Amino acid sequence: MGPADLSSLPAADVVVLGETHDNPEQHANQAAAVRALAPKALVFEMLTPGQAAKVTPGLRLDGVALGQALGWAESGWPDFAMYFPIFSAAPEAQIYGAALPRDEVRRSVTEGAAAVFGDTAGLYGLDTPLPAAELDQRIDDQREAHCNALPEHLLPGMVEAQRLRDAALARAARQALDETGGPVAVIAGNGHARTDWGLPAAFARVAQDARLISVGQIEGAATGAPPYDYWLVTGVAERDDPCAALTGG
Repeated sequence: MGPADLSSLPAADVVVLGETHDNPEQHANQAAAVRALAPKALVFEMLTPGQAAKVTPGLRLDGVALGQALGWAESGWPDFAMYFPIFSAAPEAQIYGAALPRDEVRRSVTEGAAAVFGDTAGLYGLDTPLPAAELDQRIDDQREAHCNALPEHLLPGMVEAQRLRDAALARAARQALDETGGPVAVIAGNGHARTDWGLPAAFARVAQDARLISVGQIEGAATGAPPYDYWLVTGVAERDDPCAALTGG
């Protein structure tokens, strides 16, 4: 699909819009999709529930003020100027945050996602061990994502942290759908958007009657069949070597 197709996505209760976090073109595509969807709710991977509660109607009109209110510059996420058009594309949408406290994410690395998520972990499948083949692939993905710089013994814990974040996103999407009636748009990284084991898989466990579609955005070229319902190929963002800080290069 191409960017123009974002204005005519199939009807769904939840639409997950994936991204490479520092790619301006992909954020522009998300804003266009949100504008066309006119969602009742927007769920952001980047916001905690506390931050989401700070998004007032007045701030939705002022990107500088909104970024300051959210403490975005201190968050570690890329420039808020790329994200603000997504907020302003649906000025009436209720904002939800799915981010977890960093100490909880760190704790999941050693204690597992289920222990951190709480009593409803089983509903999202967090108490079920991953099939061996899936675990191996996910460990490979974590190894590559961290530039082959992490000790091997940490990699299964990194998979648990990813499972925790996926479930938290699914929980926020379910809450947003229940409270607003939808449609709900979810802004999250491409890894969370994948249908095989990301947010969509966790969401399907707790909202069997809801329709979710996932749109991924791939830089440069797609290889094989990407794990999304729909996907776009975009340009590659200009960036420094992302592995330099981890490998000393």
